[in-house]
Amino acid sequence: MVFKMVGAVALVHLINDLVQAVLPAVYPLLKVNYDLTFTQIGLITLTFQLTASLLQPGIGFYTDRHPKPYLLPIGMTCTLIGILMLAAVGSFGALLVAAGLIGMGSSAFHPEASRVARMASGGRFGLAQSTFQVGGNTGSALGPLLAAAIVVPFGQSHVAWFALFTVVAILILYRVSQWYEANLERFRRSGKHDHETGLTRRQVQGALLVLALLVFSKYFYMASLTSYYTFYLMERFDLSVASSQLYLFLFLGAVAVGTFMGGPIGDRIGRKAVIWFSILGAAPFTLALPYVDLFWTAVLSVIIGLILSSAFSAIVVYAQELVPGNVGMIAGIFFGLMFGFGGIAAAYLGHLADINGIEHVYWLCSFLPLLGIFTVLLPDTRKARLAKG
Repeated sequence: MVFKMVGAVALVHLINDLVQAVLPAVYPLLKVNYDLTFTQIGLITLTFQLTASLLQPGIGFYTDRHPKPYLLPIGMTCTLIGILMLAAVGSFGALLVAAGLIGMGSSAFHPEASRVARMASGGRFGLAQSTFQVGGNTGSALGPLLAAAIVVPFGQSHVAWFALFTVVAILILYRVSQWYEANLERFRRSGKHDHETGLTRRQVQGALLVLALLVFSKYFYMASLTSYYTFYLMERFDLSVASSQLYLFLFLGAVAVGTFMGGPIGDRIGRKAVIWFSILGAAPFTLALPYVDLFWTAVLSVIIGLILSSAFSAIVVYAQELVPGNVGMIAGIFFGLMFGFGGIAAAYLGHLADINGIEHVYWLCSFLPLLGIFTVLLPDTRKARLAKG
């Protein structure tokens, strides 16, 4: 494993997702400043998530065939423009444009950065993918904390301080792109020897559909926590904005730890076992969450974050094994699904919260991890390869 490159893309993933996390972290401030409804907050998230999701599979498909190493710093430049706009805008429409630009930067980053992680993995694909992914989850956890310290006390204009992080990311990505370009031909040659799965085309298609359903259940539920957890805590337990951000930080920190654990465990015991435990295993805790007090809400949110987050790295690597030679496209599809389902969920749940209240949202979403039962339909790719061999 080329630890320097895996670490570099993980660090930039941290910065990328830290900047993205500023957006939902400042929702309470934006709601007051612009008199927004929950539906409008959901539309901001939807705009970000759709631009961050719809472009990703197309970018991944294209760069699998025509690699563009320097797309990485170009995409981060788009994020830089979006975060500067977010600090200076004065209308709901402009907020949507800023969110869309940040999402476009994400679309350019994830497929190519995931490819770099795989190129530098030395065959330890789960470990490399989880290291890359944990950078993003760590950034998502730090974003609300920094927003609470920098933006909430001093106002929307202080979002501009986060532009400094994106400048650092652009400089790192320029060096990563140089390494990517220099090692591209070696990676192409090694990719020609990817193992076949031993599965039929129909089995592969069915497995991808099951994975998409599992991503749906995971990120629909995650959207309820990342977008509305602070509002839930403020409404049910009468917490301040700053205090609610600390609870959000605890949850997102648990997500970061769980994400890192999922990859290397999947390398050892198999991706399917990790996916099975991660989705269905969270169900008892999500079902209990709407009925407990503040202390147990914090405890259960940490447990849910640890368990539920361990699946994503395993899902991505499992899918890349199902469709060899399409690293960028698969990364784009599943990162895209992650953002897309999250955005649709945020818009729908925001509308539902306006109608029935935020507590109803958490009761309804508590059943989603039960969809993890469909993991039983996933084939064991390791056994299929051995049978074919």
